[in-house]
Amino acid sequence: MQILGTGVDIVKNSRIKESLKNKNFISRIYTNSEISFSKKIKNKTSYYAKRFAAKEAFAKALGTGFRNDLNFKDISITNNKVGKPIFVINEKLKKIIKKQFNTTSLNFFLSISDEKKYSIAFVILQKKNDR
Repeated sequence: MQILGTGVDIVKNSRIKESLKNKNFISRIYTNSEISFSKKIKNKTSYYAKRFAAKEAFAKALGTGFRNDLNFKDISITNNKVGKPIFVINEKLKKIIKKQFNTTSLNFFLSISDEKKYSIAFVILQKKNDR
């Protein structure tokens, strides 16, 4: 399997904590499902900071950054049944991926972590083997 892109991002949690005071920040960056899920989370700063870093890392792994009609809200992160963070790949992302890599057959790997002051995310985009 071929790695098509990697991305990493680190964010200072205090920066996100300050940004969360602005309700427009939340609605501009996070999807409705991410906002809904946050209601179950005690540490909102950590939750939102890790997702912010994951979105940045995803855009870097694509190799485009946030341009060519890619926005923060186009990238959504959820958790599988055992808690592993995963990307929700919608039709818009499929089109961007197809244009960028000439395939829609990808594996997406996401790792997110945080400490008191920082949150970090690492993303790998890998082309699936054709069978």
